[in-house]
Amino acid sequence: MNKIMLVDDEMHVLRILKMSLEKQGYDIDTYNNGQEALDALEQEQPDVLITDIQMPRMTGEELCNQIEIRYPERKFLIFVLTSRTEIEHRDWSSKINNLKFLEKPVSMRNLMCELEDYFSPEEPARGISHVR
Repeated sequence: MNKIMLVDDEMHVLRILKMSLEKQGYDIDTYNNGQEALDALEQEQPDVLITDIQMPRMTGEELCNQIEIRYPERKFLIFVLTSRTEIEHRDWSSKINNLKFLEKPVSMRNLMCELEDYFSPEEPARGISHVR
């Protein structure tokens, strides 16, 4: 079963994403901020990490930067959820591989399609280059 780590400080967002993804057969772990997620990564890495940007304690941007520093050879895909579409709000991600932005409000259909494509057995390798 594919493991997905969800990181968001809004409990209703976590609950909806978790329920929807579990219905599709994914194993889900949830975290309220980037620091909790970063601590959990020391124990086990997911197949996919989905994170919000604006959170207390550690933002999604800080989380992604720390993951890139601590796990430069990581294989898992990161989806960053944001309502900010301006390029200056995405510039920080240019040095982070295997990262995609998804606009809020998140379309569950689009998210499911992205995950299906990522986990598709036709893919020769999971490691995709930086995508914005």
